[in-house]
Amino acid sequence: MAMTSCLRNRPGDAFHLLTPQQMYAADAAAIKSGVSGQELMENAGWSIARACASRLAPRHVFVACGPGNNGGDGFVAARLLQDAGWPVTLGLLGDIRRLKGDAARAAARWKGPVRSLADGLPERTGLVIDALFGAGLARPVTGGAANLIRRVNALRRDGRLKTIAVDVPSGLDGTTGQPIGDAVIEADATVTFFRKKPGHVLIPGRVLCGPVIVADIGIPP
Repeated sequence: MAMTSCLRNRPGDAFHLLTPQQMYAADAAAIKSGVSGQELMENAGWSIARACASRLAPRHVFVACGPGNNGGDGFVAARLLQDAGWPVTLGLLGDIRRLKGDAARAAARWKGPVRSLADGLPERTGLVIDALFGAGLARPVTGGAANLIRRVNALRRDGRLKTIAVDVPSGLDGTTGQPIGDAVIEADATVTFFRKKPGHVLIPGRVLCGPVIVADIGIPP
């Protein structure tokens, strides 16, 4: 899969940390400067797809999308991987008709079926992209999302699939690096954007994230 683009790490990025609140401010400043939210989301999805292609041979991908912009990033990654010939199944937490803004626009460009997260993982899944919740999660993951996380972790420990998290593993506090509740994704790698967050480097977040890829998605320095 050829995934060439200008996305890259800038020198020194590994040494700069932004809290989730500071990252929201950086996003807002980028949009105010003229970079559209849709462009940022497309670039984020591209960086996720590129991370998958650079680390793994093509395999069946299950993209677990949440109801916010993290899920929008997942829709973009799902579309790009499908266009590149990867078999992709997309699961959404909630109703696609309730998505808003850039996430709704990303979902509209996805041409495959959208299944409920409650339907669980397809048997043939070899990779899970965790695009459920970002670094701003403030309460424990419960219900069907928590059940999915536990199932994914069990299969990963058995060596039956790999997991790549978007922003931070779902269920992890992006500021403290602590799990929020007892359901948190154990990732083989995490793709974050612009700068790392404290939760990427503080234990146990550092272990739960796996290697962290910091992608340049077009936010001006």
